[in-house]
Amino acid sequence: MAWLLVLGSLVLVGLVVRMVFEPEVKACFERDPAARNYLEVLLCYSGLHAVIGHRIAHTLERWRVPVLPRLLMSLMRGLTGIEIHPRATIGRGLFIDHGTGVVIGETAALGDNVTLFQGVTLGGTGKEKGKRHPTLGNNVVVGAGAKVLGNIRIGDNSIIGANAVVVRDVPDHSTVVGVPGRIAKIKDKHFHGINLDHTHLPDPLTERLERLQHEIDAIEHHLKEHRKSQTPAS
Repeated sequence: MAWLLVLGSLVLVGLVVRMVFEPEVKACFERDPAARNYLEVLLCYSGLHAVIGHRIAHTLERWRVPVLPRLLMSLMRGLTGIEIHPRATIGRGLFIDHGTGVVIGETAALGDNVTLFQGVTLGGTGKEKGKRHPTLGNNVVVGAGAKVLGNIRIGDNSIIGANAVVVRDVPDHSTVVGVPGRIAKIKDKHFHGINLDHTHLPDPLTERLERLQHEIDAIEHHLKEHRKSQTPAS
């Protein structure tokens, strides 16, 4: 009888999670090809566990319950490897892939359908009070190891490349690469769904250097031809 009670409790918890966290569960299947079935997602996805813990802690924080919200998120950090401050504001459909090393600061604000890969930091700068962490719009993808720092805004449908360090505002529909982050604007381009490719991104600095090298090669070629034409025939 005891095992039936445990099984029934697990089924009930699973149904509640599926109803309350439907956008987050759906995001796991849409954005992770390794997601096979609902039970696996429910039991094994640390990103989903961290989001569930944050929803509870954030509610307790809004009710002004002392200590308990931070304690809960400290426990979740130990279980998942993901650190989210209970005061952070997170929209629906957040997907944290793998999750180890992800940090979301106190005044960070995330829109709907944001995707964070492992090692992402949404951090602050300095010791000032008030808003000091980034704001991410809807459908933003932040690549593995990227750092988004300070009170800046990342526009809707933008992609932050892996290992980029972003310290300035990013307009909508943009990609950012490099250290410090450089913007490669995708003009008038709207993605259908969410583009999860955070590695094969344009690098405007590299492209400019390649064009400059091509021009230098062309000038050297013209100089050689000119010198040949000026050399008297023997």
